[in-house]
Amino acid sequence: MKKLFLILLFTAIGFAKVNIVVSIVPQKVFVNKIGGDKVDITVMVKNGASPHNYTPKPQQMKKLSKAKLYLSIGVEFEKVWLSKFINQNRDMLVVDSSMDINKTTLHHHNEEELDPHVWVDPINVKVIAQNIYEALVEIDKENKSYYKKNLENFLKEIDKINQNIKNTLKNTPKGTTFMVFHPAWGYFAKRYNLKQLSVEVEGKSPKMKALVKIIEKAKKEKVQAIFTQPEFSDKASQIISKELHINVIKASPLAENWGENLQNLAKAIAHREP
Repeated sequence: MKKLFLILLFTAIGFAKVNIVVSIVPQKVFVNKIGGDKVDITVMVKNGASPHNYTPKPQQMKKLSKAKLYLSIGVEFEKVWLSKFINQNRDMLVVDSSMDINKTTLHHHNEEELDPHVWVDPINVKVIAQNIYEALVEIDKENKSYYKKNLENFLKEIDKINQNIKNTLKNTPKGTTFMVFHPAWGYFAKRYNLKQLSVEVEGKSPKMKALVKIIEKAKKEKVQAIFTQPEFSDKASQIISKELHINVIKASPLAENWGENLQNLAKAIAHREP
């Protein structure tokens, strides 16, 4: 009986998953691609919530206390909470999954800050994937070859997504402008020689005077697509949509179907059916 108990104990230890906490849903997708069945992932900012002002739930803090690894990515709520997470679990390794990515600046609430939405560029995701792989190996060296194989497969998948987007946009003129409520697609625009025109003013829906100027600019730049996020109000976008006779497309940078989401974004800009 004792022998059977020991066998079951060692088997349970052998199949124990590594507890990992991430800030946003796309990170969960990336960690799953590399960690596979060796990891158990908790996401802080759930679907429909905003990473700009999120407050973690008690259940999430409980999960955090058992985590071996926290993968940050530079979103706004981390400024307040990351130090608290570290205090909650001193044994947890904390790694910035966006390190080594050159971040651009954006104007938000009258201030200039680094744009955290790095994952909307597939080439940046290759860097994120490498950072995740190295973090996993640091806390779980035994499964290095497993993680390495998964990383290589994921990098090939990213290359395919990038190529599909390029093919979709090949007849789209350089500098084509698309409208967004919240400026979350800057890295996507930069990668594929596009321009994003933001509707929000200092993080809020624009007043009517500012809205008229935005509509004039959109007409001048022949905007054909306007994207809104479920996390934000789309009242202003609906007004612009009626004025310009274009559809409002719901597209969140926090979507779980990360690769498909970016490819659908490209199709909408290129006026092709998703």
